[in-house]
Amino acid sequence: MNENFKYIAAGVAVVGLTIGGIVYFSQTRKTPPPADTAAVVPPRPAVPDEPAIKHPVPAADGNDALPSLDDSSVPVQTALADLIGAQSVERFVVSDDLIRHIVVTIDNLTDEKVAERLRPVKPAPGRFMVGGSEESPVLDAANYERYKPMVQLLRSTDTQRLVALYVRYYPLFQQSYENLGHPPQYFNDRVVEVIDRLLDTPDVQGPIALAQPNVQYEFADPKLESLAAGQKMLIRMGSDNAKSVKDKLRELRSALIAQQPPN
Repeated sequence: MNENFKYIAAGVAVVGLTIGGIVYFSQTRKTPPPADTAAVVPPRPAVPDEPAIKHPVPAADGNDALPSLDDSSVPVQTALADLIGAQSVERFVVSDDLIRHIVVTIDNLTDEKVAERLRPVKPAPGRFMVGGSEESPVLDAANYERYKPMVQLLRSTDTQRLVALYVRYYPLFQQSYENLGHPPQYFNDRVVEVIDRLLDTPDVQGPIALAQPNVQYEFADPKLESLAAGQKMLIRMGSDNAKSVKDKLRELRSALIAQQPPN
């Protein structure tokens, strides 16, 4: 079974200002009509409505120029180290293309799978454990312990400082999101949408039956297996850990939608 819960934490740890839309239209040139004939003016192409931004992010305070997206990993890691500690960054965070990996991962959390090669954090230590019998395997509750360090870090992270970090670097998150082929969509709206999907994850109690149709294990219950990748990650970490993550996601969501640009 794929083990990518930390994608969620990374998405929470540095989550996602300006979306611009330029409307292009062309006008075909016509040959001038004879003097005794009224000119026929072609209808002006309709200008498409600009996309609605549900949850705008204000411009960050300060006059410091942002690095380019290609050069952003070190500054973002430094800012993260100030927020959660250098040891936590070293322990959990992948150093290369950090913003790009965060954006791709968040965007994929509502899909069926999340690409491991694009993960923004390091995998959980230890091996995935299966309990029960060979005929009736279940998710071993010992797996839940492997996620506790990240969940504890997540719970202790200052939400307001986290959002301030996100706002500071938001133009780079938006740029990376648009580079995925999503313009003119707004990344912060996508973040809120993904959080809402994760919060809808069912709370599964007791032994969770598994199946192994191929190499990897999956949930035996088709309803659970059909959930989005991020929802299945929450279930695999156990009910208590999932509750802690959801509580933090609710805090984060409230802080994100409270951001409003000045009038």
